[in-house]
This record gives sequence, structure tokens and C-alpha cells, in this order.
Amino acid sequence: MNRTITLILIFIALGLITYNVTLLDFNAIFEGDSLIAAIGIVASLCAIVLLLIFMTAKKIEEKVKKS
Repeated sequence: MNRTITLILIFIALGLITYNVTLLDFNAIFEGDSLIAAIGIVASLCAIVLLLIFMTAKKIEEKVKKS
């Protein structure tokens, strides 16, 4: 997977976070649709962290191959 695909996936995850924030009811975050939106936000944040770790690992791999 190259860098552009990874960046596209990160932007999609950011879009999902934005969409799920609009669904949150801050008076009752852990009830109904608001709970599902909160789970979606956490899942998107996890995806972003994993993609950033993947990008870092690819950079390290490239440096090791050059050495």
C-alpha cells in the first residue's frame, strides 16, 4: 500500500469522525444513536493511529533497505 492510499484512508476516517460528531447528543452520550456515534469515533481514531504506525513502519523499512 503506497502513501497516497494511506493518506486517502486517513482522510476518510477524519470524515467519518466529523460525521459521527454531528450525530452525538451531548446530553446523553451513552444512549441510543449517540452511543453508536461514539463507538464510530473511537473506531475511526484507532484506524488513524494504525495507519500512522503503518506509515512509520514503511519509512523505517525504506531506511533499513538503503543501509
